[in-house]
Amino acid sequence: MKAMVLNQIYSLQEKQNPLELVDLPDPTPKEKEILVRVLTCGVCHTELDEIEGRTPPSRFPLVLGHQIVGRVEKAGSRAMKFRSGDRVGIGWIGSACGKCRFCLEGNENLCPEFKATGRDINGGYAQYTTVQEEFAYAIPGIFSNLEAAPLLCAGAIGYRSLRLTGMEGGKNLGLIGFGASAHLVIQLAKHKYPNSKIFVFARTERERNFAKELGAFWAGDIGDDSPEKLEYAIDTTPAWKPIVEGMKNLEKGGRLVINAIRKEEIDKESLLKLDYAQHLWQEKEIKSVANVARNDVGEFLQLAAKIPLRPEVQEFRLEEANQALLELKQKKIRGAKVLRID
Repeated sequence: MKAMVLNQIYSLQEKQNPLELVDLPDPTPKEKEILVRVLTCGVCHTELDEIEGRTPPSRFPLVLGHQIVGRVEKAGSRAMKFRSGDRVGIGWIGSACGKCRFCLEGNENLCPEFKATGRDINGGYAQYTTVQEEFAYAIPGIFSNLEAAPLLCAGAIGYRSLRLTGMEGGKNLGLIGFGASAHLVIQLAKHKYPNSKIFVFARTERERNFAKELGAFWAGDIGDDSPEKLEYAIDTTPAWKPIVEGMKNLEKGGRLVINAIRKEEIDKESLLKLDYAQHLWQEKEIKSVANVARNDVGEFLQLAAKIPLRPEVQEFRLEEANQALLELKQKKIRGAKVLRID
């Protein structure tokens, strides 16, 4: 099979083509696994974190990619959940122990034996992949293969982030950054909380206009003061500065949820500007998200189909994965980037 493979950690400022197109043997599913022919795979900022070493792969060489849509080709001897030809999705959560207290509580994302698709297990930047059947999801028929891919991470983690805000209808929500995840969260929030106002903070006029197209009440730059205080906010950026700027706009008792696996170190000095009295006092909160559990993905896919959400995607071929990643690094973003695997 064809695959785009990462062989070591790179800085994208020094090497703009970190992935190599190679031929690999087709994988064979184990007893409770399914073999999936990959149709599309979303491109996520987490791949940049893997390539540049902020969340390094557990082994090399490795096939990245964790927003996978494909067809079941073959099932292992004890895999009974799906049939050949079924369309399935695979997300960041690739496996967990199933026995610890986190797994038993439905928070497998916190399991000490958690393994990530495309970081610890070969992912979807390839023609085929395998996955334990209980970590695969049926894809609602309303979505095309291209539309479905970003739902499996950008959408699902946005769903979990919105849930962790504790949001109540009629109160204000801020979205800091407006990439793949935020452009889905705004659609989700408008459906669930039609009486709430959504305020978007984004770097470029293009992103701010896109947010308004999707129903933002107001859109400004990252450092702007919002015209109204925010009871809730979700940060989807790779930087520290937007958190500091976002906290100043929170209402007393407000909560900011960080929707990111890692933060880049380049602007870490911004944290020195976090002033207790201005940014944190009056019972404001900062909460992180450790990506998603299985229930998040399953619940979100059904809700996304009901609304229905409409992801905006930019399509790339498998061999153009490096270009898609470089554009993501350069913040050339509108909606989500998705690889089409022929």
